[in-house]
Amino acid sequence: MTTDPLLLTGELAEANDRLLRTVTGLTAADVAAPSLLPGWTRAHVLTHLARNADGFVNLLTAARTGEPIPMYASVEARNADIEAGAGRGPADLLDDLRRGGQRFDAAVAAMPAEAWGATVQARRGPWPAALLVWGRLREVEVHHVDLATGYRPADWPAAFAHRLLHEVTAGLADNPQAPAMVLRVDGAGRDIVVGDPEGAPTVTGPAPELAAWLTGRGPGELLTVDPDGPLPNPPEWI
Repeated sequence: MTTDPLLLTGELAEANDRLLRTVTGLTAADVAAPSLLPGWTRAHVLTHLARNADGFVNLLTAARTGEPIPMYASVEARNADIEAGAGRGPADLLDDLRRGGQRFDAAVAAMPAEAWGATVQARRGPWPAALLVWGRLREVEVHHVDLATGYRPADWPAAFAHRLLHEVTAGLADNPQAPAMVLRVDGAGRDIVVGDPEGAPTVTGPAPELAAWLTGRGPGELLTVDPDGPLPNPPEWI
């Protein structure tokens, strides 16, 4: 499950194409309707995705030039930009999203090989530049689901679902609020252990279902728990 930025560009291009096809079919009423994210319409999600692309361009530029360029000028500026763009119609939202993706692609193409070894200042702290393409792919795929237009976690490519699952569970390892559990992916050769496995429940199911449940994008209806009982209560994914 590579996170090599150059190997992931093809997967990102395919994810972008799927997202743009979805947005192309939306009406004014559609983009004004609620998304799966509390307090956000679909237009909020689409504006966030466009501004997120620009934020990643800032980080790629920082990695390439060595300048300390933050992802966003501030949290307040990020939020204001999303609110300002959320009142637009579907054509403007689609054009903004497409152009943001093109700017991101151009910034990736401009990266010399050595720049991928840099560390940049992402929204939640230092981050390896080598993970920026993965970060953008994750935003596109997860927020495509958040649009609530019929694209579901089950539609995620298998490789993406496995990467997301492993990233989320790695983050749980250092979270004291994470319940102990053993995750068993259908068809996988080994389990993913969170916390002390002694006496912990085993949660089994497809990788997309497990990843969706842990990221708050699904209720885990297709997951089974052994011994029989409710699903563990994972902390909110940020």
